[in-house]
Amino acid sequence: MTALKYFNEDAPEYAIICAESLLGVARQKGTSFPVGEDEFFDLFPMTFDEFMIALGKELFVDQLQKKICFSRHLTQVQMIQQQILDAFEQDFSKHAPVEIVSRIRMLWHSIPAQLTKENKKFIYGLLKEGARAKEYEIALLWLIDCGLVHRVNRVNRPNLPLKSYEDLKAFKLFLPDVGLLSCMTRLDQRILVHGKTLFQEFNGALTEQYVLQQLKALDRIEPYYWTNDRGSAEIDFLLDAGRQIIPVEVKAESNLKAKSLKLFHEKYRPGIAVRTAMTDYRQDGWLTNIPLWAIGQTIAHLADHGTDL
Repeated sequence: MTALKYFNEDAPEYAIICAESLLGVARQKGTSFPVGEDEFFDLFPMTFDEFMIALGKELFVDQLQKKICFSRHLTQVQMIQQQILDAFEQDFSKHAPVEIVSRIRMLWHSIPAQLTKENKKFIYGLLKEGARAKEYEIALLWLIDCGLVHRVNRVNRPNLPLKSYEDLKAFKLFLPDVGLLSCMTRLDQRILVHGKTLFQEFNGALTEQYVLQQLKALDRIEPYYWTNDRGSAEIDFLLDAGRQIIPVEVKAESNLKAKSLKLFHEKYRPGIAVRTAMTDYRQDGWLTNIPLWAIGQTIAHLADHGTDL
């Protein structure tokens, strides 16, 4: 990285791009870092739009850059996903302080079970009996800093700016990629494609992970979530879009019950309320139904143009 500064000064005719994981950048010790001539870009997993283009479905997505997909075989995809997961595990020992490696692994492996719960709030007690937040705080920050997990905090009041109302003791953890989540659970590809009754609960976790992944790829959007004081109602994602707050309720398949969203709307009267599921777009009075495949584009549009769809 230090050499890049000299390329810029002494050999500007060369165009150079460097790629590095956050594990190497955020946690590298004893290495000088050139300042003043660098520019950073965060690369996220593919959005659904990019995925569709990669499969040759350009007709479903307008005005997006083309990507490439070399294989459509799920078995080969899962092999690559497992290789990525194995590399992450090796990096824990390589980059993390020795004293927190075991806690990092426990946090990492608990995420699928945490997301499958009806209440997806992260519970330290599921790691081991008697576990406390202070024991795992550094390990959790390590995973977040390295971009291996996304933390979505609860807000106790849905007011702008949402960050001012964070409840830092209540949060949900997600992986960076929905494919890695399904691979981590050893989910059979036939169940993934065709669906089964036994898959229903985890299907909800995958769907919420998918939506979070689309939201994280958007500029100027920070996702939170909301629950009432009794914990009887929850909005999966509450978005601070700058000029407005957008509640988003996520539904797997075509389940369109939205009791929590209705309660939220009646109490706080947001300018727009979004439910996303495996259904087509439609307007049901105060409620806007968005198909899962369009959630990223729709939220980006709402952030730029307000409530006008």
